[in-house]
Amino acid sequence: MDHAILIMALLVVVALIFDFMNGFHDAANSIALMVSTRLLTPQAAVAWAAFFNLIAFLFFGLHVADTVGKGIISKDVIDNAVIFGALSGAITWNVITWWFGIPSSSSHALVGGLVGAGVAKAGTGSIVAAGLTKTSVAIILSPLFGMLLALTLMVITLWAFEKASPYPTERRFNKLQFISSSLYSLGHGGNDAQKTMGIIAVLLYANGYLQGDFHVPFWVVISCQVAMGLGTLFGGWRIVRTMGMGITRIRPSGGFCAQTSGAIALFSATALGIPVSTTHTITGAIIGVGLSRRMSAVRWGLASRIVWAWVLTIPCAGLMAAAGYHLGRTFM
Repeated sequence: MDHAILIMALLVVVALIFDFMNGFHDAANSIALMVSTRLLTPQAAVAWAAFFNLIAFLFFGLHVADTVGKGIISKDVIDNAVIFGALSGAITWNVITWWFGIPSSSSHALVGGLVGAGVAKAGTGSIVAAGLTKTSVAIILSPLFGMLLALTLMVITLWAFEKASPYPTERRFNKLQFISSSLYSLGHGGNDAQKTMGIIAVLLYANGYLQGDFHVPFWVVISCQVAMGLGTLFGGWRIVRTMGMGITRIRPSGGFCAQTSGAIALFSATALGIPVSTTHTITGAIIGVGLSRRMSAVRWGLASRIVWAWVLTIPCAGLMAAAGYHLGRTFM
């Protein structure tokens, strides 16, 4: 096999490994509330979430893939070493945060990786300011939007069922979680898998395998959705415990409100082509559910650890990606 083709194929495999790890790392976002409210067993929950992750491409366009492929760093600076650096930085950060059970953002690890590798090659001029600004603003707004929406939905729910018997009410919401968790998993698969689609597509352009206007081949779409679904199927159980039981106590009504809020946020961001963090969004929503009871219902010490992971994700992944770029330059 030609050396260039071999390198290209290896990078596509590395991208799909990142996609798998994204699903593995972020499985908690989709299944933690189903497991903690005892809606489904852990095994059934991951199968449920993986299915909706897999079919997400049927419901969304590819606006997020377009943003990642050409909206974070200039296409002109992208080569094999830059892609290798970006992916290696993002994967390394995901492994570190998974090991410590911290629900960090795979999305922003990838954005940080792209920025770090791009700057290592061509300086800050390689950054597409508009795309990076849009993504950075979403880092702040997505958890706040998720929190406020979940808080509002939870307050309305508590008010509407104030005089109802708790046990049958929670049983109804347990069934409704099948809908909310399905929508959230669709939103997760739709937004997150597209980031890897964008990486593979821009890699194909950089190597001359695609021409014309930016687009994502269908085989790339299917490969990324399958990798994401498989990753979710294996599940990152360390993070499930943090998300489902560590931040606040969740009942089925709270699980429904958090998942519905997260799904609305993800559907909106995907339609606008914004690569938001599913982790940030659902964490904000879980905090919103806790706040509907009282401030002390949220374990703020754990929440602060999560926030620090968010703050550190882009710079840490970027530094690792810069090192990965220099390593990749030696053999690519």
